[in-house]
Amino acid sequence: MYKSKGIQAYRKDSLKSDLASADPHRIIQLLMQGALEKLALGKGCIERSDWEGKSASLTRAVEIINALRDALDRDVNPELVDNLESLYEYMTVRITEASASKDISIIDQVIGLILQIKGAWDQISPADKQTAYEERNEALVGAI
Repeated sequence: MYKSKGIQAYRKDSLKSDLASADPHRIIQLLMQGALEKLALGKGCIERSDWEGKSASLTRAVEIINALRDALDRDVNPELVDNLESLYEYMTVRITEASASKDISIIDQVIGLILQIKGAWDQISPADKQTAYEERNEALVGAI
């Protein structure tokens, strides 16, 4: 048990370090990765009949997906944001269903959806990220 707590403390410190130096794009990547990890953990808990762990992991996955939804910027692309909001809502409903029914195939479906979104997000080039940051900063300055 000591070893596990040490690993958890290291991972938590590593995550805090990543977040402290992360740009907004990286933060979204970390959130997606966190959701995937919690879903995988929840799936494992179902397979082991660890109902307390299942509940904690899947609840945290829903919280992370809600944070992703809250991070959407409607000003950039309203149609895309509407689609992602609907998809994130669908995921949270499905995770709740998976938790109640203990159906790991539903968790696999949600993992697949997040992997598709994350794959597209990961393909954003550094130049496109820089352009987006500059446009966002100009819009913020113009609003002042």
